[in-house]
Amino acid sequence: MGTGYQIFDFYKLRSMYSDADKRLKEYLHLNQYTDESSGENEESKPVESKRNISPSSSEMILIHRDGTPLSEEEYFELRRNSSTSTFIKLKNDPRITKVGAFLRNTSIDELPQLVNVLKGDMSIVGNRPLPLYEAEQLTSDDWSERFLAPAGITGLWQVMKRGKGNMSDEERKSLDNQYARDNSFLNDIKIMIMTVPALFQKENV
Repeated sequence: MGTGYQIFDFYKLRSMYSDADKRLKEYLHLNQYTDESSGENEESKPVESKRNISPSSSEMILIHRDGTPLSEEEYFELRRNSSTSTFIKLKNDPRITKVGAFLRNTSIDELPQLVNVLKGDMSIVGNRPLPLYEAEQLTSDDWSERFLAPAGITGLWQVMKRGKGNMSDEERKSLDNQYARDNSFLNDIKIMIMTVPALFQKENV
C-alpha cells in the first residue's frame, strides 16, 4: 500500500523460503520493533525514573502529533495503548535463504522496484510501501499522514537508521510523518546522497 492508501503489486527478488509467510507467527518474538519492556506498567514507575530515562538530545527523535511534539504524558499513554508493534522486521530472520541474505545485504533484491517506479506506483524517494497488515494499523489521525507522501524505494527512516542500532516503532512512524510534511526535491536529493553509505552498513534496512 502506497500513496493515498493505493494498493499495488510490489516487485522484489525472492530472498525467503517459499513458506515464509506461514512461518511468521513462529518468529514474532524476534521482531526488532517489539518493545521488550511493553509488559511493564509505566504508571507504576515513579515520576523521577521517567525523567531520568530521557535519551540525550543527540539521540532523541521527536514524535509528533498533528505537527507538534508529544508531551511526556501523551507519549507514555501512546505506548500503553500500543500493545503490539505496527512493523514486523525479524532479527536474523531464519526464513531468509543464504542467497537471499546476499541479495538483501547488497540491496539487489530491491532492483525490481524500478518497474514500480516506471509504472508510477512509486518514486525513487518516499515512505516505504507497506504490506496491508501493517498499513491497516496506520489509519488513525496520528499516523495516516505518512500516506500523503510518495511511496519510495529509499526514504528518511532508512538513511536515519544507519549506525543507530534498533529503531523503535514510534520513531519510524514519526520519521515517515516528518518526510510527508517536509518532502521536497532538495530533501529527496539529500536522501539519495545519504542512501549511498547506507547501502554499505551491515544491518539490512
